[in-house]
Amino acid sequence: MKYLLLVSHGEFSKGLKNSLSMFAADKIDDVIAVGLKKGESVDQLADRFAKQLAALDKNADFLVLGDMIGGSPLTTICNVLAQHGLLETATILGGMNFPMALNAIMLKDSLNGDNLVETVLNEAKSALKEFKPKIAGDEDDDEEEI
Repeated sequence: MKYLLLVSHGEFSKGLKNSLSMFAADKIDDVIAVGLKKGESVDQLADRFAKQLAALDKNADFLVLGDMIGGSPLTTICNVLAQHGLLETATILGGMNFPMALNAIMLKDSLNGDNLVETVLNEAKSALKEFKPKIAGDEDDDEEEI
């Protein structure tokens, strides 16, 4: 089984999992959310995640989305995966956002390797743009408003 593993500082990963459940409820059991709690040491995070990992299939694969490449939550989770011999088969991406996570959960079982990485990262990048809503009374008003 391939899991989507969301890793963050604080509760971001849990909130993102909650939001994903609105769009992909049938796949939410494949999502694991882990966050470094305020005041928690990385050793405590490692122990907590190792316990979660022990309850999973020993041959599990992981698509890991982290909030920040190089951040202590992501590096800690990677260390635990390595200790369990699961890092070599894991795909790890940083800069987690909602479009990225949604595409990851929807495509993790149908795409692999570079195709999965390229698709998920492209969606994450394309979602980053300025939104300029039309305001009633603007000169450019037409019938198609938000």
